[in-house]
Amino acid sequence: MTENNWPTIAVVGAGAVGCYFGGMLARAGAPVTLIGRPRHIAAIGESGLLLETNQFQQRLRISASTDVAATRDAQLVLFCVKTRDTESAAQSLASYLTSGAIVVSLQNGVDNVDRIRATTGIHAIPAVVYVAAEMLAPGHVKHNARGDLVIGLPHRRSETKTTLSIESIAALFARAGVPCRVSDNIEGELWTKLIMNSAYNAISALGHAKYGSIVRDPDSRDVIRRIVEETVAVAHAAGVRMPDVDLIDASFALGEAMSNAVSSMAQDISQGRRTEIDALNGYVARRGAELGVATPVNQTLCALVKLFEESIVESGAL
Repeated sequence: MTENNWPTIAVVGAGAVGCYFGGMLARAGAPVTLIGRPRHIAAIGESGLLLETNQFQQRLRISASTDVAATRDAQLVLFCVKTRDTESAAQSLASYLTSGAIVVSLQNGVDNVDRIRATTGIHAIPAVVYVAAEMLAPGHVKHNARGDLVIGLPHRRSETKTTLSIESIAALFARAGVPCRVSDNIEGELWTKLIMNSAYNAISALGHAKYGSIVRDPDSRDVIRRIVEETVAVAHAAGVRMPDVDLIDASFALGEAMSNAVSSMAQDISQGRRTEIDALNGYVARRGAELGVATPVNQTLCALVKLFEESIVESGAL
């Protein structure tokens, strides 16, 4: 710990999610280093990270690097890369991770910690991220809604000896103004978030629509309902203990609460980046096929997004 009782923190994947949570920690006084793409890192190095929220706008002087070696000596690593980069980024990180350091996966999807462990042996902690944020320009992150986390240990593992307990990690985020809840059923929480992502990401990307427009449209609401029903069926077949709530109503409520948000998938498409569809609707479709559960709506959305991606590739944008 540093003198002000903060651990040294590194953020691997300084996109919208990484810059928001890393920025909030840095704003509270934590020593944070952002590792990301050259254009963002150059802007942050020159002018600082511009963190814009509904409550404040602040330019933060924060350490930034394009080299994952900057994670050396970090006690806490926030792993925020896109799901398609999970294995390669984990392999790069493994060379520099110190004994006792904790890696927290702030990613979409439900299987990232398994993939990290299978690739490197690193036992990362899964986190469920609820935030609407976007990079408006290099070094400029805009927070639009929510900004809370759920963390927990997978049921198959007990907490090993590290410099920080899971409760102390939650307390660090809370100290930085980021609500963070510890769950004893993180698998159920991850699948709940998968449902929310699968319900909105592809529709927002394909329809160029904000969540509020989606949830107010009767036809889109019906598509959301079907996505949720399919995904819940796959989760149950996989033996996941889901929360005892109406997930269809919860999905509608999320769209209303984040009415001005556009999905990260829509942002990826608009900026000429490949999406995380394989970790969302595509994962539901693949897992459903393995378990004998039909997922026609998830499968269709996955196929349409992939077709959209290929059309962008052919145009030269990707």
